Amino acid sequence: MAYKTDIEIAQECQMKPITEIARLANVDEEYIEQYGKYKAKIDLALLDEADRKDGKLILVTAITPTPAGEGKTTTTIGLADGLKRIGKNVTVALREPSLGPVFGVKGGAAGGGYAQVVPMEDINLHFTGDFHAIGAANNLLAAMLDNHIQQGNELGIDVKKITWKRCVDMNDRQLRNVVDGLGGRMQGVPREDGFDITVASEIMAVLCLASSITDLKERLSRIIVGYTYDDKPVTCGELKAAGAMTALLKDAIKPNLVQTLEGTPAFVHGGPFANIAHGCNSVMATRLALKMGDYAITEAGFGADLGAEKFLDIKCRMAGLTPDAVVMVATVRALKMHGGLAKNELNSEDLNALEKGIPNLLRHVSNIKNVYKLPCVVAVNRFPTDTDKEIEFIIDKCRELGVNTVLSTVWAEGGKGGETLAKEVVRLCEEEKGDFTFAYELEGTIEEKIEAVVKKVYGGNGINVLPAAKKQIAQLTELGFENCPVCMAKTQYSFSDDPTKLGAPENFTVTIKNVKVSAGAGFIVVLTGDIMTMPGLPKVPAAEKIDVDASGKITGLF
Repeated sequence: MAYKTDIEIAQECQMKPITEIARLANVDEEYIEQYGKYKAKIDLALLDEADRKDGKLILVTAITPTPAGEGKTTTTIGLADGLKRIGKNVTVALREPSLGPVFGVKGGAAGGGYAQVVPMEDINLHFTGDFHAIGAANNLLAAMLDNHIQQGNELGIDVKKITWKRCVDMNDRQLRNVVDGLGGRMQGVPREDGFDITVASEIMAVLCLASSITDLKERLSRIIVGYTYDDKPVTCGELKAAGAMTALLKDAIKPNLVQTLEGTPAFVHGGPFANIAHGCNSVMATRLALKMGDYAITEAGFGADLGAEKFLDIKCRMAGLTPDAVVMVATVRALKMHGGLAKNELNSEDLNALEKGIPNLLRHVSNIKNVYKLPCVVAVNRFPTDTDKEIEFIIDKCRELGVNTVLSTVWAEGGKGGETLAKEVVRLCEEEKGDFTFAYELEGTIEEKIEAVVKKVYGGNGINVLPAAKKQIAQLTELGFENCPVCMAKTQYSFSDDPTKLGAPENFTVTIKNVKVSAGAGFIVVLTGDIMTMPGLPKVPAAEKIDVDASGKITGLF
């Protein structure tokens, strides 16, 4: 049987005008700024003026990723469509895809199969220009920083202590480390420089955590771009760049409204990576989804040790959000990979591999239940090769933790395949009350907070802080940043900082290599392992398969 590709399914969808979707989302026409027929931005005034009680907040997260795939975004969209099918007023809040993965390894990030947001080509490519605006604001700050040095350097910035990088929304390893300002005295000050991918820019994190334009401008002002010769931080505010940067971002901060294949309203906005930044869509989009729907479904990137941990410990803390339930997405195939099987060995029943791999799922579930004290359900994306015995094995193991397991077939059936999951989510919201708790309190040292995440969430024994990181922690403590939350930059492929340690590794320590502050975002970034803030393209980039015909129809996008 030949399956249709995601883009073929999306292009067959008869989308509804965005004005109709806005009505479904309880958004009056006066708050809509249309970008063509099927996309719109929403005026931020709606948040203050809407007279509606907040709905229930559902977080969708997943086990540790594998090449076998888990389907977190697909499940998020399918769950929303499932809730709509059982008569609930529901909205979705998702991140925007980055062009880096779209043209690299992963491909698009608008869901899959019959659980997608549309227009998928627009969402996966330029969309409404938010990422371009973020890149422009980032690079304006870089230009003003270098210009300040060129024009006399009144602030005494040490060019060897500049921390601000330029950015571009593309996987381009060639730009990781560059030397610029060459060509003589009038061409700038020669120095070492580099590029991050746009989704790793602090501007992205700032935009996604800002609660208003005023808050956005204040956060931008606090960004530290480097240090003086006597180690005093230099901020964006001191360079007088915040106003112009905010002007570039005044439309980008407005959440985007689109729809699922089944016409469910979806706010798609912002896109910080979860292995580098905090991995969640914007606070503004989440608040809109809560205000406009009785159920708001959102997701956090990568496994629950990254995206969910940051959603709960950073985003919920800063925005005053409390989730009502958590959905943990898993597949039999991925769990068997955690049990040691290769990707080409996953089609046969193997309870032994499943038994070795299931501790990964159980640790994630235990964290949600016992660390964060939230109601949880496991959603198993069922594949045709999964056997009844394998499914029963997962159900029994999760039941021991007091968590129900629901089969999901949203990829193949859309909302219909998410109805059972939707009913369990409603039951959790109505019958099981959580006692939401953070993994750590803000009071305490930076090292204590890092250690709390490693021990409580990752299951490690502790941390090994390298001398350079110790010096950085001491400096940040002296500058008054001790009470910020920590944002762990770690491999997504393991609970540990070693991507080869699958399943639920034990007796490991996490090595802390670098610690830096994102003062605008309001958190401390802790770098472990070999985390790249500028990815590279693979040997065969996904871009090679993408094309467009004479009529403008795109093919090969996903």
